[in-house]
Amino acid sequence: MQFTSATTTYRRVQVDGVGIFYREAGPRDAPAIVLLHGFPSSSRAFDTLIPLLAPHYHLIAPDFPGFGHSDAPPPERYAYTFDRLAQTIDRFLESLDVDRYTLYLHDYGAPVCLRIMLMHPQRLHALIIQNGNVYEEGLGSKWTQIAEYWADPDAHPEVIEAFLSFEATERRHTAGTSHPERYNPDTWTDEFAHLSKPGQREIQTALLYDYRTNVASYPKWQAWLRENRPPTLVAWGANDPSFTAPGARAFKRDLPYAEIHLLDAGHFALDEKTDEVARLILEFMARHPG
Repeated sequence: MQFTSATTTYRRVQVDGVGIFYREAGPRDAPAIVLLHGFPSSSRAFDTLIPLLAPHYHLIAPDFPGFGHSDAPPPERYAYTFDRLAQTIDRFLESLDVDRYTLYLHDYGAPVCLRIMLMHPQRLHALIIQNGNVYEEGLGSKWTQIAEYWADPDAHPEVIEAFLSFEATERRHTAGTSHPERYNPDTWTDEFAHLSKPGQREIQTALLYDYRTNVASYPKWQAWLRENRPPTLVAWGANDPSFTAPGARAFKRDLPYAEIHLLDAGHFALDEKTDEVARLILEFMARHPG
């Protein structure tokens, strides 16, 4: 019987002047799936998923600059914009000679992924989308206040205070969950410890302000999806108060053949629906071997 190891390795590489930490597993000659995390997490978000996919696929999960174990240079040395994150992760993939991939996008991973996708459309095999928003109707009620912050940041310091608070860090995981017992509290305590490090307030403030460029890019990204129609799986925590279920359904408008699954879960659906998400991915990839 042939055995394929699902052991995860932990590596670093210098890219764009920044040390990028990443998790890697699976055969390097297998089809690649690049896992792009959200805020305020890291590649650690995929710890439970990676072993389930690694026997069949080459898994690569980097930490964005400023997140996880990647370097976090101060904003005067590294511009914390989504354009720059996408540029760095694109160069990271090139440094690994990964030139064909399926992109898994969650939260902040969505705008990073979509920029890479437009830079190199020929490299994209398929999309796996988990609470990664591309439609205005998917923006929950909190985004109204964030839009006020974008219009006048100095007038709304309370937005940043709330955004980086311990309560918000916990609720990103537990709000909308139907299985709170499946959430490891180490996740949000570790994330909050990271957000409390020197320099993190400046980094995360810069990215939240730049998020307005993502919303402005929605029509361009939607047009690209509509014109190119890559194979797409949407596995969405339907109870997410930040990126709501209408944002998942909206993909059908531009991707009529997208497979959309609304899961009884919150923003970090993977935490409580690991087996289901893994099954959906394996079945989807089997239908689209490339």
